[in-house]
Amino acid sequence: MLRKARIGDNMATKKYDANGITIEIDEDRCIDAEECVKVCPANVFEIVDGKATAPRVADCISCCACVESCPTKCIKHSACP
Repeated sequence: MLRKARIGDNMATKKYDANGITIEIDEDRCIDAEECVKVCPANVFEIVDGKATAPRVADCISCCACVESCPTKCIKHSACP
C-alpha cells in the first residue's frame, strides 16, 4: 500500500507498507542514483519519473541494503537502524 505524506513545507515522503514492513522515501532528497534498485536482492525498488519507489515492498527481506547504499540517505526502513 502506498501512502503519501507531506511533512513541513518542502519535504514529500512516500510510505510503502506491507507485511509489517514500512519503507519511506523522501522524494526531495532522492537524486535518481538508482543504488537502491541495484543493491536490492528482492527487487523491491524501481525508478519512476526520476525518483525511487518501492512498489514491491511485500517482497522485502529486510536486509537494509537500500538504506545503507543510498548516497543521500533518503530511504528509511522500519527494520533498519
